[in-house]
Amino acid sequence: MLTDKRARPTGDTGGSLPAERTVLCYFEGEFVPLADARLGIMTHAVLYGTAIFEGIRAYWNEDEGQLFGLKLLEHYQRMAKSAGVMFMDLPGTPEEMVELTIDLLRRNGFREDTYVRPSVYKSTEAIGVRLHNLEHRFLVFCLPFGDYIDTTRGIKAQTVSWRRNSDLSIPARSKIVGAYVNSAFAKTEAQLNGYDEAIVLTLDGHASEGSAENLFMVRDGLLVTPPVTDDILEGITRTALMEIARNEMGLDVVERQIDRTELYVADEVLLCGTGAQVSPVISIDHRAVGAGRIGPIGARLRDLYFDAVRGRLPAYRHWLTPVY
Repeated sequence: MLTDKRARPTGDTGGSLPAERTVLCYFEGEFVPLADARLGIMTHAVLYGTAIFEGIRAYWNEDEGQLFGLKLLEHYQRMAKSAGVMFMDLPGTPEEMVELTIDLLRRNGFREDTYVRPSVYKSTEAIGVRLHNLEHRFLVFCLPFGDYIDTTRGIKAQTVSWRRNSDLSIPARSKIVGAYVNSAFAKTEAQLNGYDEAIVLTLDGHASEGSAENLFMVRDGLLVTPPVTDDILEGITRTALMEIARNEMGLDVVERQIDRTELYVADEVLLCGTGAQVSPVISIDHRAVGAGRIGPIGARLRDLYFDAVRGRLPAYRHWLTPVY
């Protein structure tokens, strides 16, 4: 079981902000101010990117005065799998990680949308590229967090020259810190060329993902997304949107390979993820997607998703863990 080496504060925060705006994180087995959490410059994860992480959102519902953690258990279940790929493990069960995260959010008392970032990292201070015979530790921090991408105006995307990591090189289904250099190359190329976001192709030229988002397109009334074998992250938001599309909109969802030029002739294109949420794409490589504005399916999926994650749709309350 997880233990807290420091005394717990007396009383219940009740969702109110702490008296001091010091943000707390969980680091090396203790709740400490984020400003005091430091890694040595020879930490293996710092030197070689040998760490895994999850990005999790908690959504504030003003009417209920409640902060809802979104799919917390699913995130920690995926994190446990990523850790195993990297010869690491979590310090407790996924269920215990959920309890710890809720405790951390309560201690911080946020009353606004919040981002949660747990990580397991190779903590040994050593020179040498390897995964085995290294110690590892766990940390988690959280911060107020709004939109990563503007979901209201539609975004412009570029299919960049960089290719998605192949599963034969770095497994995309595991959220490995070092692998996100690939995402950084893609995002920077797109933005320096005047676009909002990147679309990355597989080595054989099929559409895989955004720089850090899963991809959907609408063609002939079908919602299409690349299969998990096309070097994508097996996204939790992706799965949620597929569930909403089928249950609430009666859409058929197809998982298959997508050619680059299919995106040019698609009726709609969407990017989704914990950070991006649901972000309709209105142009790709200077070509308008559909009518060049947010389409009806993308707009409806986006709105349903936001209602679900804020607890406004009873059918999806099981996705949510109340913090307060």
